[in-house]
Amino acid sequence: MKTILFSSPVIALAMALSSCADAGPNANSGAATGALLGAGAGAIIGNQSGRPLEGALIGGVGGAAIGGAYGTAQDQRNRQYNGGY
Repeated sequence: MKTILFSSPVIALAMALSSCADAGPNANSGAATGALLGAGAGAIIGNQSGRPLEGALIGGVGGAAIGGAYGTAQDQRNRQYNGGY
């Protein structure tokens, strides 16, 4: 049972990061940075309620989504500024 509980966050985080595989460089780095910061913040917040693993999972996935969206917007601005690439 512990193996399933441990592997589920790892799989979810890998899926969130791989969804940016075809994106530009800012989207990829934004998703990775957001996932790391979100997981750290989620673990700290989750620790206060006795559930650091769940907090890290939720924070990591949320951070990856927000960081990826911000990076994608930056990539779109760069394409528009550079006339597309």
